[in-house]
Amino acid sequence: MEAVIGSDLSRDELDALDQIGNGLKDGRPSACVARNVKRLAGLKYVQYAKNGSLGMTDKGKQTLFLKRCIDGLRAVSRDTPNEMAADVAGFLAKKGHIAARSVGDGFEITQKGRECLADIEASSANAK
Repeated sequence: MEAVIGSDLSRDELDALDQIGNGLKDGRPSACVARNVKRLAGLKYVQYAKNGSLGMTDKGKQTLFLKRCIDGLRAVSRDTPNEMAADVAGFLAKKGHIAARSVGDGFEITQKGRECLADIEASSANAK
């Protein structure tokens, strides 16, 4: 997945980015964030505000959104019942990767979505 989302980010760095995006608890970074913040800032995924707090850049926000879209597409392909965020579902539906089920609630993956997911999985396998 790292190859698709950003070949320059490890799984640990993606976790740190996700934690920063969700907001730091008690204003203190976790060990994961502390380990990775220097590299994330250097790659322009996060930035320090004037008051010293960490914030996401547009590049960081886009990367997390892409990760959520890929995770959502994988969940739909496995028919895993979960709540998909409205922005993710709207984006995937707009791009034709998922469609509302004809019977019941939820979504089903389209042929275009299957092809896209196969490309993502192939890219991930080649990157390892």
